[in-house]
Amino acid sequence: MTTRRLRTPIAILVAVTIAAFSFTSCNSTIPRRDPMGETFPAVQGESLEGQEVKLPDHVLGAPAVLLIGYKQNTQFDLDRWILGLMQAQTSVRILEIPTIPGLVPGMIAGTIDDGMRSGIPLEDWAAVVTLYGENATRVSKWTGTEDGLNGRIVLLNAAGEVVWFHDRGYSAAHLLALDAFVRQLERPDDL
Repeated sequence: MTTRRLRTPIAILVAVTIAAFSFTSCNSTIPRRDPMGETFPAVQGESLEGQEVKLPDHVLGAPAVLLIGYKQNTQFDLDRWILGLMQAQTSVRILEIPTIPGLVPGMIAGTIDDGMRSGIPLEDWAAVVTLYGENATRVSKWTGTEDGLNGRIVLLNAAGEVVWFHDRGYSAAHLLALDAFVRQLERPDDL
């Protein structure tokens, strides 16, 4: 009887410690950081298709827009950027990067990814690459998570370097500026 009583408090303590650690990891705010001129950090994620994706290697050789989100409700901001880029017919590869730091999210990654799959058409699954754990932490420290409802919009050049960055929410004016910059990258002689 004594052994059983002792195990219960230990189990509760372990559960509370894991929960506290995971909530702290998920909810701690990292100040904004502008990564202009830097190379995207080397990370590994998985597309909703189930393919391993190494960034920035996956997009090297051509410009790419990475739409990084730290919270589920950031999707509203990212959707406006995607729609705007498509309407402007911006000819650039676009990847959405849900970035979910913390111990618990990594443990339930399959469930989280299944939830995303249920709301994203199959033909778009390759363009959604989720980062968990240390990979997510590396990117969140690189851009900061302050004002996490705003997506981090990153334009990488062909070498994987950040040449355009925005983290203050969707703006039609900034979308047009991004589109113009992408078009300049297509014509390097104009730069």
